Amino acid sequence: MNRLLAYPVLLLSFLVILVAGCEDTEHSAPAREAEPPAEAVIMPEQMPEDFAFSVRYGITAKNEINTFEGTVTKDLISNGSAAAKVRLTDAETSEIYQQMLEMNVLGGMELEIADKSCRQIPYDEEYWIIQVKGGQKALHWSEEYCQTTPDAKKLKELRNTIVKLVQSKPEYQALPEAVGGYE
Repeated sequence: MNRLLAYPVLLLSFLVILVAGCEDTEHSAPAREAEPPAEAVIMPEQMPEDFAFSVRYGITAKNEINTFEGTVTKDLISNGSAAAKVRLTDAETSEIYQQMLEMNVLGGMELEIADKSCRQIPYDEEYWIIQVKGGQKALHWSEEYCQTTPDAKKLKELRNTIVKLVQSKPEYQALPEAVGGYE
């Protein structure tokens, strides 16, 4: 007789669990919405004291200008790389900050290319880290897909301006020449 009672008890238990697990949609908490996209970091009009950046760039991204450490690294291609201490003046740093502010560099730049049907090797790429008011933002783009976005072009123009500025410094000019090339 216990065996005959076991089946209805099991069935009844299963139904209780099933009914208890169902939600009352009228009285339940609202469904979680997807998190909104991260808000853009707003750069203050005045350059904060902690403003710093680094940018690695070039075909292998071995070239680097790093204001966090006050260094520049030059890709010597076949001969590795060489580094030097290079410090930008306050006026130079302020000018770079103003250009970043005008570009809204932390405000959601579109750097990803939609059309990936074309590929090329070798290709330039850039990796930025920008620090403003205790926060840091990383930006990356490449020319792997044969073209770049308008925002990536603006960032490249800024990087070229910074490179020319650094290349004019005696510490950079004392670095050895690159040997070889990328194919």
